[in-house]
Amino acid sequence: MMLVALALASPAAAVNPDEVLDDPRLEQRARDLSLNLRCLVCQNQSIDDSNAELARDLRLLVRERLEAGDSDEEVIDYIVSRYGEFVLLTPRLSVQTVLLWGAPVLILLVGAGVMIANARGRGKATVSPGATGLSEAEQAELAKVLEDRDRLT
Repeated sequence: MMLVALALASPAAAVNPDEVLDDPRLEQRARDLSLNLRCLVCQNQSIDDSNAELARDLRLLVRERLEAGDSDEEVIDYIVSRYGEFVLLTPRLSVQTVLLWGAPVLILLVGAGVMIANARGRGKATVSPGATGLSEAEQAELAKVLEDRDRLT
């Protein structure tokens, strides 16, 4: 009874019997490829699990390409050339994917660096002579007051 419940709870493959290839090796390759291709209608399922018409068309296209003698990579390249990288459930490693996944980390690191530099620079404010807007007489008077203060403490 437990086995029946588990079998019913598992996702059912959407591959129709009329889609299945006669050669078991080609069929297994088609299934493996179909598990890695996204259904463009459902977007969260592979074409192997989807009942959408477009998923069926893609499953048939994969099988046609395999029967024509294409390698797995050639089949994937053909489908990506027609539908774009989005059709892949696991995107290929490329400059775009590295930027997509690396940009948030880079932004956080730059932000942390700016915050640290800002915190360090806050206590080191220096005033160059003449930058205060005081005349020479006022600067001399200020220096005298500061000397008197330092002597008293």
